[in-house]
Amino acid sequence: MQVAGDSPSEYVTHHLQHWRVSIGEGIFWNLNVDSLIMSLAIGVLGLGLFWFVGRRATAGVPGKLQAFLELAVEFVDTQVRDVFHGNRRFVAPLALTIFVWIFLMNSVKMIPVDLAPGIAKLFGAEYFRAVPTTDLNITIGMSLSVLLLMIVFSVKAKGAFGFTKELFTAPFHADGMFMKIVLAPANIGLNIIELLSKPVSLAMRLFGNMYAGELVFLLIALLGAAGGHFIMDVGGFGGTSGGILAFLGAVLAGAGWSIFHILVITLQAFIFMILTVVYLSMSTEAH
Repeated sequence: MQVAGDSPSEYVTHHLQHWRVSIGEGIFWNLNVDSLIMSLAIGVLGLGLFWFVGRRATAGVPGKLQAFLELAVEFVDTQVRDVFHGNRRFVAPLALTIFVWIFLMNSVKMIPVDLAPGIAKLFGAEYFRAVPTTDLNITIGMSLSVLLLMIVFSVKAKGAFGFTKELFTAPFHADGMFMKIVLAPANIGLNIIELLSKPVSLAMRLFGNMYAGELVFLLIALLGAAGGHFIMDVGGFGGTSGGILAFLGAVLAGAGWSIFHILVITLQAFIFMILTVVYLSMSTEAH
């Protein structure tokens, strides 16, 4: 399915463009509609999957899907119990939601790179990126939510006065009002850097890994397309044998990278989830 230009640079550039709609002046008011649609659709899919299994759950011998989801729930709950030592009634479901949602969004990468743009083109959309976690706006949005939760947990555990006081008096503690005032700018600066660095690292780590994986899939697709083209064109790329080798190489590379990327997809979802729990736990502790 032809969805981009003929040259490799046009092909890659096309697949890295978002379906973008502007709702105001300036780049800040541009919405990546494809990322929003896919994020919402995948979230609804995840909720529907758990609702479907929950409605048909049995106390007897569970089916394969129920057993798999119970295993996932138990795994996440165990990780939260080991890291977060407070009340887990909110944190455990939050961690499960984060893990499942990010895992499902990452898993969209396993579909052929031309499928989603090709379908979108049939409906009049020139660009469409199917993997939401390759959009920095999505990963930053999730990370900012984590930052907000960190502040809420900290205020709940220490009180508004205690949280504010800690911003100005830690990590450099001092005796006497004069030294506290002297060290206050350094304390507030370091605390702000610490607060902001956590969501930034969450967002950049997930985005970077998914974006790099997408580029590799695009390059493999280019190799396969070149092989298919040169099989039909005996005069190109060393003849038919070169085209066959390029095509087979693309198939083998795609299969190998897909298998490896299954681990990356799962690992990145787990890292985002466990670091969120760690950050929430740290927010409830005093310096």
